[in-house]
Amino acid sequence: MDFNVRKLAADAGIFFSRAVQFTEERLGQAEKTELDAHFENLLSRADCTKNWTEKIYRQTEVVLQPNPGARIEEFLYEKLDRKVPPRPTNGEILGQFMLEAAKEFGPGTPYGSTLIKVGDCQRRLGGAEREFLQTSSISFLTPLRNFLEGDWRTISKERRLLENRRLDLDACKARLKKAKTAEAKAAAVPDFQETRPRNYVLSASASALWNEELDKAEHEMRVAQTEFDRQAEVTRLLLEGISSTHVNHLRCLCEFVEVQAMYYSQCHNYMQELQRELGSSRKNGNLIVSSINLLSFRRSPHSLEVNSHPAGSPTDPSTFLPLNSPSLLETDALQIEEVQPPASGTRKAKVLYDYDAGDSSELSLRADELITVYTVPGMDSDWLIGERGNQKGKVPVTYLELLS
Repeated sequence: MDFNVRKLAADAGIFFSRAVQFTEERLGQAEKTELDAHFENLLSRADCTKNWTEKIYRQTEVVLQPNPGARIEEFLYEKLDRKVPPRPTNGEILGQFMLEAAKEFGPGTPYGSTLIKVGDCQRRLGGAEREFLQTSSISFLTPLRNFLEGDWRTISKERRLLENRRLDLDACKARLKKAKTAEAKAAAVPDFQETRPRNYVLSASASALWNEELDKAEHEMRVAQTEFDRQAEVTRLLLEGISSTHVNHLRCLCEFVEVQAMYYSQCHNYMQELQRELGSSRKNGNLIVSSINLLSFRRSPHSLEVNSHPAGSPTDPSTFLPLNSPSLLETDALQIEEVQPPASGTRKAKVLYDYDAGDSSELSLRADELITVYTVPGMDSDWLIGERGNQKGKVPVTYLELLS
């Protein structure tokens, strides 16, 4: 018990001495041991690394898990050293809802079959997201957290020790300076012509005491200087290790980018595949609608006529030809350059989708553009003649929206 009290008193004395030294330095009443420029640069670089690593780590957590409640839950599981329970991603939940809805609406209906396709795609997207989150956490977040909770804590601890050693050294320097001043003053007082020897004896005794105090202060300063130099070297080695930390974080960052690129590429492939599936279904549905529009288009009061002969005229060759049979203008290949637009009956059409011409007789289309269309006798009902400026060619009806 006595030993503990003495140790407590000694620690309290050291703490008080450091507090006095720190306060006097802040007030400009005491000198401070300055570190060299290289050491200061290392300290500044370490602080910068810690601050930006912490910001990048926190924001990456937000990007990977936007839900703050889920982040808090994962944090608590980690602190309790328990495994985080598996949690379905939002994409997987959405896909499951779509598949269950398709069962209720009927898988054979157009809406139900589309829900199945989209729901399956959403589940695959959710699975890709889960894999991306797990891989990113291991390859990027974990190294950053290890630095903040491991290496940086060690550096901070050694820096605090270095600051304490510096305060002890400066306090010893102050005591040594004070002892030298007092010793010099005591040595200058004795006067051999003094008529009263008692004063001389007292002055000599004070000088001897200050000499002893001076020797003690010099010894304490040498010890403090040695401890400070040793701690400064340890701290310097840790700070120089920040360079290797940057190299490690650079490698982890490259891995994170590769994982992210792979994830987005996988999602892009899934969506392209889904678009192709939905596009084929949509085109089949548009084919029926466009065929109905084409029939009404041909039977409208402004129906497209190639010549001025009345319907049923003996001179009209289309009278004797079926609707879908090849005409004189279309044999094995339609001679587009020989087709002339009718004097009346042309209409404007809006292009719904991009279309690349299959051969020289067809006209390439771009979505949302307006073209002029008309038909010719005996032409396939799924095609029209389209014109854009000086360009002319066959265009599929399913890619057009006929305007009145």
